[in-house]
Amino acid sequence: MSLEQQHLRKRQQGGLFLLISLLLIGSNLRAPLTAVGPLIPSIREHLEVSHTVVGSITTLPLIAFALVSPFVPKLANRFGMERMIFISMLILIAGIGLRSVTGVSTLFIGTALVGIAISFGNVLIPGFIKMSFPFRIGITTGFYVVFMNVFAAIASGVSIPLANIGSFGWEGALAAWVILAIVAAILWFPHIRKKERAATIAEDDSKQEKTNMWKSMTAWQVTIFMGLQSLMFYTVLTWLPEILEASGYSLNQSGWMLSLMQFALIPITFIMPIVAGKMRNQKLLGFMTGSLFLLGILGFISGNTSLIVVSVILFGIACGSGFSLSMMFFTLRTKDAYEASELSGMAQSIGYLLAAFGPVLFGAIHDMTGDWTASLVFLAGTGVILLIVGILAGRDVVIEN
Repeated sequence: MSLEQQHLRKRQQGGLFLLISLLLIGSNLRAPLTAVGPLIPSIREHLEVSHTVVGSITTLPLIAFALVSPFVPKLANRFGMERMIFISMLILIAGIGLRSVTGVSTLFIGTALVGIAISFGNVLIPGFIKMSFPFRIGITTGFYVVFMNVFAAIASGVSIPLANIGSFGWEGALAAWVILAIVAAILWFPHIRKKERAATIAEDDSKQEKTNMWKSMTAWQVTIFMGLQSLMFYTVLTWLPEILEASGYSLNQSGWMLSLMQFALIPITFIMPIVAGKMRNQKLLGFMTGSLFLLGILGFISGNTSLIVVSVILFGIACGSGFSLSMMFFTLRTKDAYEASELSGMAQSIGYLLAAFGPVLFGAIHDMTGDWTASLVFLAGTGVILLIVGILAGRDVVIEN
């Protein structure tokens, strides 16, 4: 084997290890959150809190995303992207451990730390992919989102069985996910010792000054699309088990239906980035995403138990399409990795702030009306707006100042 061939093989192996490490990071960006949904009835009963209060367990990470996201690109530019991702895994480990201690205060503090940790990955990964895999953005994004959602689906499905093991309870079921975070941190650690500055987001300080996402209509369209699809996902993630319980499903069955929703989104999360990257514009994909959200919600509103499985699957496909499109918009609507991370930071800051109102407002509407119909109508109205914004964000434009 020639020296050149050895060098090429070494680069390929290094790229594969980087991809595996990246996928493990992605696996931690939803599972600690989706594990909560099926356990909410148990948490609410054990801690003796209202629907509105327990709904904020899902809302709190979204608020953390909103507050932290604008600062993430700047921190990564100063200290190195790899280093900040590693630090975020350490914060995640601490947060998962703390929220698993019985008590309202530790639950909320730990959940806030989980949200802070995940916000780093949410913001940095799109820019990191654009920079580290510039010729494979679509397929790399597809793998990243698939791993994120596979583990999210597993987390939803196994939460109740884990909680029923011995004296595990909901605390043990939530604590189990610290293992995945520890593994990801260990595999990511070697990357912070290699080219710490090479993987920063910015190319030069002057470029940072020229980028102003906040004045771009396109950036705002992407932001609103990101926020509304997140609102839909996290709201249903929080309340679907209780909605299904009202329709006659057991707690364990409703947990697996939530898992089915997330498994349904997995194929589309891999296909969508590849398809979106090959299309001149993504207006049709934006329209399709909004339509699927509406069809799923209308099925829930109908109350027809024979439609529930179909509605869950349609809603899951819509969630996968919406999230994947958001990730691709960050790269397709920008010129470089720095702009991609800036747009990601803006969209996830404002977008998740918007999404944060979803679970609490949905639960509050239920508390006021006594049933889920009015809450679902609110979600359907949100779906109409998402459809319109998805078409606008899908236009073939690049953000200019």
